[in-house]
Amino acid sequence: MCSSSRAICLIALFCALPVVAANRISVTVIDSKSGKVVSDLKAEDFTVLEDKLVRKVEAAEFTSEPVDVMFLLDTSLVGGMVRPLAEDLIGQLKPKEQMAIVSFHSSADLIQDFTSSKQLLERAINSVTYGNSPRVIDGIYAAVDTGMKNATFRRVVLLLTTGYEGDSRMEERDVIRLARKTGVSIYPVYATGRERSLFEHLAGRTGGAVFSLNDMKKNSNGAAIGTRIFETLRGHYTLTVPGNLALGEKLHVEIARPGKWFTSALPLEWE
Repeated sequence: MCSSSRAICLIALFCALPVVAANRISVTVIDSKSGKVVSDLKAEDFTVLEDKLVRKVEAAEFTSEPVDVMFLLDTSLVGGMVRPLAEDLIGQLKPKEQMAIVSFHSSADLIQDFTSSKQLLERAINSVTYGNSPRVIDGIYAAVDTGMKNATFRRVVLLLTTGYEGDSRMEERDVIRLARKTGVSIYPVYATGRERSLFEHLAGRTGGAVFSLNDMKKNSNGAAIGTRIFETLRGHYTLTVPGNLALGEKLHVEIARPGKWFTSALPLEWE
């Protein structure tokens, strides 16, 4: 993430990740002050850089489109802290959208496969028991690796966590590599700031966004938290750059506009 009071910001620096051949990038931009997704940027507001090579952005299209959501629910010993928000998030689904639910603690368990039925999803949430320590990285990896193959719309992982990470066997880079390979964006929602840096990296390098529940409650202005989160899940830019760009570890996207931003990016392979 990068901030500036005048113009310029950064942001998605991909370290030690495989090169992806693409000419399109999915980008999410959040106004750090309001916490809202930014939807009025133009192509000239973006610059894509690969190492020191500047690539002009030919087009920047903002869309708010349906999503298929893999919902990871913290069911560790402290998971009950975030349980009240789960039904609000389920309630945000639109008719054609689907959600699957994975409970994670010391392992990750699929408790409801993809469905549009809010009744089935709520039943699944109510069936979980809490225990053991949370392994966030392992839970995300398992969900992305096996759970997104049948997704129809834009693929997102929505992580609802207390903010504690246990002793995961996988590493952050493993999750980011897999998410980029499968076109999955990660959106952590956390209660405590203990792993804030981890969550920002996961979101920033996969075209997602990160949500602090404490910050959202302070700046809610009466808006429901679930509504704000899903507005962000659905809203993103697709940037088009000329040629077959090697979107590798030195890729970053800059924004030339006054303000403070959180910006993330996910390279999209040729279709």
